Amino acid sequence: MSFLQSLNISGSGLTAQRLRMDVISENIANKDTTRTENGEPYRRKMVIFSSASNFKDVLVQNLNEYEAGEVEVSAIIEDPTEFKLLYDPEHPDADENGYVNMPNVDTLKETVDMMEAYRAYQANITALNTMKQMAVKALEIGR
Repeated sequence: MSFLQSLNISGSGLTAQRLRMDVISENIANKDTTRTENGEPYRRKMVIFSSASNFKDVLVQNLNEYEAGEVEVSAIIEDPTEFKLLYDPEHPDADENGYVNMPNVDTLKETVDMMEAYRAYQANITALNTMKQMAVKALEIGR
């Protein structure tokens, strides 16, 4: 694996995890939104990661040695789980029985996902800083 490729991998990981944290923040901010543009409550969004290179490309390029690829966000999808029902007959979005469809956002789950994304972000920063220190040490050898 080349030096620049390792920087690209860490950089793409940083970008992907930052987007994931942005989506999680959006989920938490909309946990009480009962009506969106389409008339339904807000649906939780999830980020799907994939490798920037596919298996065939990796196999053709590196028959004897696997080389890791960059991370990319392949999709941001909506969570298909059911909405939560809350009994509040005075709410403007309540049905005829007094129940309100609430978003399918679980604050605890979002907090855990945010912690996981933050740890992955930190790991990418650590890898990036390690590569930088290795480059500085390699340049010092030439003195």
